[in-house]
Amino acid sequence: MNSDALARSAASSDPAMGLRAVASLRQLAEQLESLQVDRARDQGWSWAQIAAELGVSKQAVHQKHGVRAVIDNSKGR
Repeated sequence: MNSDALARSAASSDPAMGLRAVASLRQLAEQLESLQVDRARDQGWSWAQIAAELGVSKQAVHQKHGVRAVIDNSKGR
């Protein structure tokens, strides 16, 4: 779904269509967050710095993304 179609769906008066758009946006936001957290960690950012930018606690961001970072490091990333 392109961005124009997604915007139209999100504003739809049909709740089913609107909720599907919300789910798509949530998935996109999660993917973008993971990408940017990985980039920040690759550039040496601390969990505290990342958390501050996301507006969450250091513990929350580490709990959500830390396991993936450990797995990626074990693969030689």
